[in-house]
Formats: sequence, C-alpha cells, structure tokens
Amino acid sequence: MIEIYWGKPISLVVSPDGDVKTFSTIEQVHYWLREKWPVNDTAQIRAIDRVEAAMECLGTVGDARSAFLGAATTAGFSPFETMDHPIAA
Repeated sequence: MIEIYWGKPISLVVSPDGDVKTFSTIEQVHYWLREKWPVNDTAQIRAIDRVEAAMECLGTVGDARSAFLGAATTAGFSPFETMDHPIAA
C-alpha cells in the first residue's frame, strides 16, 4: 500500500504526559480515527466521512484536515504548535 502525503504534518499532544503523535499521511489519520480514537462522537464520524471521501477523491484534503482537527479538539487533543514550549538551554 502506498501512503498518500496530505500536506504539512499535523502534530497533536495525545496524553496528559505531553506525548506527541505526528500525522503525515491520510492513512495514519484514518487508522487513528477508526482504531485508536478515545471518543465516539459526531465529530469523529464527520472526520471519518471526510477522510474517506478525500481518500476516494470525492472530497478535498483540506476538508479532511479540518474535520480531523475538529475531532481532535472534541477528543481533548491539543495541536502541538499551539502549546507553550520551554526553550532548551
């Protein structure tokens, strides 16, 4: 299987300990939404629908990314880029 690059990777803080998961392909996002997502809600269902549509060239990658980020927010994940990062000494 060939994984499809879907633009700039999205990194999310996925645990209270600060663990970060980076998603660089739409297949990774699809797997996480289907198999590892911590909540079943309408945002997750919408994201799965948008991701699958993009994978089948029936929707845009932009819509899939937006829906994924919306689902991540409702699942309690935070985008890594918006987190406060200590500057290494």
